[in-house]
Amino acid sequence: MKEIILEGRSLCKAFPGGGELFRDLDVSIHSGDFTVIMGPSGAGKSTLLYALSGMDSISGGTVSYKGQPVTGLSEDKMAELRAKEFGFVFQQTHLVSNLTLLENVTVAGYLAGKEPPKTVRTRAEHLLRQMGVEGAKDRLPAHVSGGEAQRAAIARAMIGGPGLLFADEPTGALNRQSSREVLDLLTGLNRERQTILMVTHDMGAAVRGNRILYLEDGKILDELTLLPYEKPDREREERASQWLSSLRW
Repeated sequence: MKEIILEGRSLCKAFPGGGELFRDLDVSIHSGDFTVIMGPSGAGKSTLLYALSGMDSISGGTVSYKGQPVTGLSEDKMAELRAKEFGFVFQQTHLVSNLTLLENVTVAGYLAGKEPPKTVRTRAEHLLRQMGVEGAKDRLPAHVSGGEAQRAAIARAMIGGPGLLFADEPTGALNRQSSREVLDLLTGLNRERQTILMVTHDMGAAVRGNRILYLEDGKILDELTLLPYEKPDREREERASQWLSSLRW
């Protein structure tokens, strides 16, 4: 049995004006997995990701990380946990516009507070090199392509050595080539045992995971387990497509 790194139990999310997005939802994320959440538009995929990461509140239930409850932590404690243990990649990069790519990554490393400044800078340069954007490290976000900015955002997410990397539609604003490059980077990180939880509406991105959860009507309706991704595989994509079709996606 794989170790459970993140767990939500009996999760509920109610709207202020009434109604619920999900109720009594249970979900477990296993260490080393590349887990993907899919589902129809409006199913609450991103909301569930934010609830699990502590970026959004829940109406009921509990969330635990590495066996320790995080529900009810103060905002300061939750912010500390996110800085030290979680990494985030969004559809929009949210890079600071007046900082270079290198500065964006190093500042995040300083905030994590795990290593001395000199070590943080060295690690930031290594990550940007690993992400293939070392040549653009001294440029501002406005002076690089969307794909380069997203790769720098992944470096920023990884600078603190997170136990869990959250990705919300990380290729949603990219063209096909840049999307493939970003997905290749995420796949490579997972091969190095980085645990990833990703929300996507794109099947081509979803098959990069070894576990796909389908969220609809406020609960996980089904899941598909795959072998770790190695290379483009038509059979893998057909299997995922048939599974999604059976769920009327």
